[in-house]
Amino acid sequence: MAHAYTPGLKVSRQTEVKKERRLPLRGQVLVKVGDRVKAETVVARTELPGNVQTVNVANKLSLLPEDIHQHMTRKVGDWVEEGEMIAQSKSFFGLFKSHCKMPVAGTIESVSNITGQVIVREKAIPVEVRAYLDGDVIEVYEGDGVVVRAIATFVQGIFGIGGEAVGILEVVAKRPDEVIGPDRLDASHKGKVVVCGSLVTIATLNRARELGVSALIAGGIGDSDLRTILGYDLGVAITGSENIGLAVVVTEGFGQMNMAPRTFDLLVSRQGMKTSVSGATQIRAGVIRPEVVIPLDGAAVSRSDTPAGDALSSGMVIGSAVRAIREPYFGMIGKVASLPPELQKLETEAMVRILEVEFEGGKTAIVPRANVELIEE
Repeated sequence: MAHAYTPGLKVSRQTEVKKERRLPLRGQVLVKVGDRVKAETVVARTELPGNVQTVNVANKLSLLPEDIHQHMTRKVGDWVEEGEMIAQSKSFFGLFKSHCKMPVAGTIESVSNITGQVIVREKAIPVEVRAYLDGDVIEVYEGDGVVVRAIATFVQGIFGIGGEAVGILEVVAKRPDEVIGPDRLDASHKGKVVVCGSLVTIATLNRARELGVSALIAGGIGDSDLRTILGYDLGVAITGSENIGLAVVVTEGFGQMNMAPRTFDLLVSRQGMKTSVSGATQIRAGVIRPEVVIPLDGAAVSRSDTPAGDALSSGMVIGSAVRAIREPYFGMIGKVASLPPELQKLETEAMVRILEVEFEGGKTAIVPRANVELIEE
């Protein structure tokens, strides 16, 4: 049977999802293999070293650097609160005193008689890693992190911003081509993951932030709106650390683009379920896709489906769902009708492998295989 390897988005009704949750530095893992965890469960924690501050004591007290030790009122290793005195000098027979106070709270790490400076380390910054999705701990990396596994509905997006979020899924759009205005959101959407149809506008996004919505999912987003949201032009797309108050996942592309009907229908079928969302995107080596993960409880898991949900992960075959990623069919969804093995010459005279796609609506076209991506179901 004809077969081709093509990377693409995964849209799975039921699949096995495994997530590594690791600390940036070695610390303490708080769960063990076999534990059932919630998305909000803290699975590991550590402390990042605090910022370093320098205090030029010699300059502040008009001393020679080699003399500052005898004027220090606190020693190395002491914790000192902001505004407390750490050094003092006397002049004119002790009648006048000069003080040097701590600019920040911290621990005195060193006192230099070469530079006349005191090095202060601010309080350590606590870091907690949460499970991200409801599931089971299947592996523990001692002092480092864990792997959490769940059987879930899984939808990958084209682009996202805003990091991770968790909330109950609510589909506000009635159709995949509908544009949801800010007036369609209200206080009941606080903390929820909201599906907005074909476009998330700047007005809707700002309204969502005001209401405390956890995440927005839509078919498209305007590039000018994206610039306004971020406050800068996005070059090489590496996102996920933006502090915009919520996560945004775009499933189709930039501009007003109808959400793929199968994606929309799948989200509608999962309405009311707890959903984990990540807007993290990396478009370069080590590609990271934004994602929507909806863990399934025992009642929702279909025994007839393949638990791994990866029947198409080996490649593209006739009947595979694909999305065009270049003009003139950009954004259109269809199925592979045939996979001719021979190379075919394009208008540019380049010889490439092609495929025949039957797009939704019945239109059939011949396109280069590099111009489509596989939608894994």
